[in-house]
Amino acid sequence: MVDRIANIWGNRTPFEREGLWPVRVDQKLADGLTDADVDRWVQSACVLCSNGCGCDIAVKDGRMVGVRGRAADIVNHGRLGPKGLFASWQGVDNRDRLTRPLIRVDGELVETDWDTAMTRIVERSRALLDERGPLTHGFYTSGQLFLEEYYALGIVGKAGVGTPHMDGNTRLCTATAAAAMKESFGSDGQPGSYVDIDECDAIFLFGHNMAETQTVLWMRVLDRIAGPDRPLVVCVDPRETEVARHADVHLAVRPGTNLALMNGLVRELFEHGWIDEEYVREHTLGVDELKATVEQWTPEAVAEVCGIDPNDVRRAARIFGTSERVLSTVLQGFYQSHQATASACQVNNLHLLTGKLGRRGAGILQMNGQPTAQNTRECGADGDLPGFRNWENQDHVAELARLWKVHVDQIPHWAPPTHAMQIFRYAEQGSIELLWISATNPAVSMPQSPRIRRILAKEELFVVVQDLYLTETARLADVVLPAAGWGEKQGTYTNVNRTVHLSDKAIEPPGEARSDLDIFLDYARRMDFRNDEGQPLIDWSGPEDGFRAWQECSRGRPCDYTGLSYERLRGGSGIPWPCNDEHPDGTVRLYRDGQFPTEPDYCESYGHDLLTGASVPPQEYRAMRPDGRAFLKAAEHVPPHEEPSDDYPLRYTTGRTAYHFHTRTKTGRARQLNAAAPSAWLEMSTADAERLGIREGDVVSVRSPRGEIVVPARVGNVIEGTVFAPFHYGYWERDAVGPGEEPTAANELTLTEWDPVSKQPVFKIAAVRVQRVRDGNGPAPAPTTTASRPADADAVAPTRGVDAEVLELVGAAEPPRVATKEEHG
Repeated sequence: MVDRIANIWGNRTPFEREGLWPVRVDQKLADGLTDADVDRWVQSACVLCSNGCGCDIAVKDGRMVGVRGRAADIVNHGRLGPKGLFASWQGVDNRDRLTRPLIRVDGELVETDWDTAMTRIVERSRALLDERGPLTHGFYTSGQLFLEEYYALGIVGKAGVGTPHMDGNTRLCTATAAAAMKESFGSDGQPGSYVDIDECDAIFLFGHNMAETQTVLWMRVLDRIAGPDRPLVVCVDPRETEVARHADVHLAVRPGTNLALMNGLVRELFEHGWIDEEYVREHTLGVDELKATVEQWTPEAVAEVCGIDPNDVRRAARIFGTSERVLSTVLQGFYQSHQATASACQVNNLHLLTGKLGRRGAGILQMNGQPTAQNTRECGADGDLPGFRNWENQDHVAELARLWKVHVDQIPHWAPPTHAMQIFRYAEQGSIELLWISATNPAVSMPQSPRIRRILAKEELFVVVQDLYLTETARLADVVLPAAGWGEKQGTYTNVNRTVHLSDKAIEPPGEARSDLDIFLDYARRMDFRNDEGQPLIDWSGPEDGFRAWQECSRGRPCDYTGLSYERLRGGSGIPWPCNDEHPDGTVRLYRDGQFPTEPDYCESYGHDLLTGASVPPQEYRAMRPDGRAFLKAAEHVPPHEEPSDDYPLRYTTGRTAYHFHTRTKTGRARQLNAAAPSAWLEMSTADAERLGIREGDVVSVRSPRGEIVVPARVGNVIEGTVFAPFHYGYWERDAVGPGEEPTAANELTLTEWDPVSKQPVFKIAAVRVQRVRDGNGPAPAPTTTASRPADADAVAPTRGVDAEVLELVGAAEPPRVATKEEHG
């Protein structure tokens, strides 16, 4: 048994390059139970990060009582991370669950029945549509529903209501992943595969604290590092993360300087001739403009802006340029910045310039942050057109109209889809009067939290929330709908590297809770949405009908699911799309032939100016004649919107810890995880702490031009001049919407700005001042096992688990059949 709180990544199972990652089955059962006590195991996949680990749910007496990794799954080979082990079933099996609908009566939320709650929604919805039209409606969803639910929501919003105001909280975490792939390759869809970890010579992690955000993926990296021919590791992060501790080069850049670094790395490739000239000539466009743009970014120029050693820039570039196989991963350190898309595109450029793409060990993972974020984007729940269709392509809109049997003008396509930040702005201004929020908690997770709370509290705004718990957002709603959670419904979902999993229903939801799919279908029936033939707009009887409908929508598109089925997804591993007649066993990696989906009649987007966000006109795009070639996009570095000043002298950045997910609605209810990181803190460098007279555990005030948090200080390993706060901690444990006297939510301080292309908010850059308030009650509540470890390790007791022992069975089964080298190509 292994304490998987103290030992987050478990025991090592080393393997060599091109070897198969050994199986290790991780299992956690409820206290006092053994395998013999389990009535049955039900197939699923974990939903507590974007990795998408295959797992089985243990059921006893109609309750979920445990979880184990699936040895046969290509994603995890049996492993699970701490969140999956301790908060998967535990995060939904809680007495706090919503079990009946709530409606607001005389200012208070009171329980009611489903008919009353849905009638109130439908009456308000119909009145607004009749009086003012579809632009009065906004839908804001999640990255944690199932594919079938997103597709139903996409149809309801676009073809039923007819509103362009649809987005997901995926806008906050990984909208830039999609944007960067559209800009470079013509369409969303990860080029690489997790298998590339097994086969690469070097791994670059750009703003990606993989060790905490995708713990199982980091296990895979650790096992390669422990093997006989370890890959070189390059880390870009302002904190000394676990990734940085294992890195051969750690580029600890100042927040807001990513593009300067990337332009410098690209320049080094040109300077030293590390360019695959033939690949660039045959498969790309834009090399001359890119070369001219990066010319000024010498290692010394990069060092001055980024605050790093110029020789480290040279070393990192040499590793990339001279390694045969390089895997790059990118996440929120790049995505949540002011030049997010431009920076992420430079990662794509590194691979395109060197031809390190579409082959074993050479790939890109523009990572997601949530388990089903890929489906949010695929199905159009984020405002884009389903199936990676192009809203500016009239033929693509007409395809959807024929599929849904509605008039083409019913589908909004006269302007870009409305992104989340603009949706809330419209609600603030009063043009959106009904806002439907599903499975997300914007009162804590959106930037500038005080403003978001004011918007949601407006009397003129009718707010519907469907969720598992009475979150800070739900407390502000007019109607609250109790939703079924993981294990309580059936459906499919797709992870970062396009692997599709089926999650079968294990148990019934508590009380009167319903699946999100049932809720959306009920709304569509009550609204009497019909197609042009007079038939119900959505005539599904359940999730499998929804999956079949989605297959037809995906037919012929980059995300083709036509070769999949519920039956094919049962019993073995998840399968990566595209899966169709041409690729009957799925597709491990994209672009092996150097052909990209950039054809004007096929591409998902015509692209943008990376500096301004201005759209490339369709005629201009066609004139470039991409002919299946990728784009080498370039942009100049510009300073962030907000930089340190005399009043606010420190840079402020936010992020995650290994033990929590989003706003802790699930992980905060798992005693093992909550004990490891029970409340908020602020990390600062030793030098900054000494200058300000702050010691470990002292309570400090952190103030920006927008607000304040009051939390204990962790004197740790972030770079001097920068402070860090985890964004998970809101106020639900206080039974409150807002902060009271001592705020703790990191987004009290963040600013309402976004990347010009992806529209992703800027969570990584703000200016703050820090002042000591009083002595603390001991060390800060930050864990010692992660990037939040104290600078003085002897001064703080190490983080240990509470009932955190996990069974790890190494070599418990044969390696996954789909993970053989031959099938990797």
